[in-house]
Amino acid sequence: MQNEISTLLADIKEQVLYFQELGAENFSVDLPEVQSSKFKVQQEKLERFAPPDFNLPTIESAKPKISIVENSSTRQSLLESTKLSRLPTLPKRNSYPTNPIKEPARELEMPKIITEEMPTLFGEITQTLPESTETIEEIRLDIGDCIRCPLHQGRTKIVHSTGNLKADLMFVGEAPGANEDAEGVPFVGRAGQLLNKIIESIGLKREDVLVGNVNRCRPPNNRTPTQAEANVCKQFLLREIAVVRPKVIVVLGNTATQNLLETKVGITKLRGEFQDYFGVKVMPTFHPAYLLRDPSKKRETWEDMKKVRDFINAI
Repeated sequence: MQNEISTLLADIKEQVLYFQELGAENFSVDLPEVQSSKFKVQQEKLERFAPPDFNLPTIESAKPKISIVENSSTRQSLLESTKLSRLPTLPKRNSYPTNPIKEPARELEMPKIITEEMPTLFGEITQTLPESTETIEEIRLDIGDCIRCPLHQGRTKIVHSTGNLKADLMFVGEAPGANEDAEGVPFVGRAGQLLNKIIESIGLKREDVLVGNVNRCRPPNNRTPTQAEANVCKQFLLREIAVVRPKVIVVLGNTATQNLLETKVGITKLRGEFQDYFGVKVMPTFHPAYLLRDPSKKRETWEDMKKVRDFINAI
């Protein structure tokens, strides 16, 4: 009989654990009078079959009280022992897979922005030359007997820009050579004579255009001016451009092109295509002195000048 009761109590304990996993916590159970399902024998029935001289032991009703106090370690051990999380009647606490399969990110097709079709509120805005209130004479007075850079130490004359002060076309070179330093006029040596032929090839004369240089003093031995020397003198050239306001500027050679356009791109890549300088068309091409050393480049220079001619004629 005691074995049956022990088995029954063990079953009850497991049922209590099961209900706790379902959500019932911290409860105690008062068990009613325990009667075995297999041996439903009452006290009076036993007395009927016992001999008169037999002392029949009294079966006391057992009302055990089961009180279960939980803590984290007890609860974890119970979970591991009963494996209630694997029962089919209980849902998994974590129904999401440990390593979910990630779908590839969907690529968004952004609309293409075409700036040509999106004008600003006030129309197309382009940089233009600043309005100048000074004159060429005032610029020359400001230059004076310039000693702003070391080139003044070896010069003979300051070589200013010469020609038509209202010209549509301007030519800009690097710096004066020996002949220019002696006469005080830009492009008067052999390179100057070739420049005159280039100008005439597009139907103009020397007096129709304006000719100048970035630097106005000759560097020693005709070396290339340093960047600091060019920066000091270039400001006066830019002021002249703002006064004259030509439609096209032809920059001759690599040094003049890089200084005027403030770029490090070489002349061989820039030549033949119009560049922009504050709304003024700029055509980079080879320097006449370079053409004297390599006459094969004259054909490319001629192609560049035809573009300049066609643009001016279309104005």
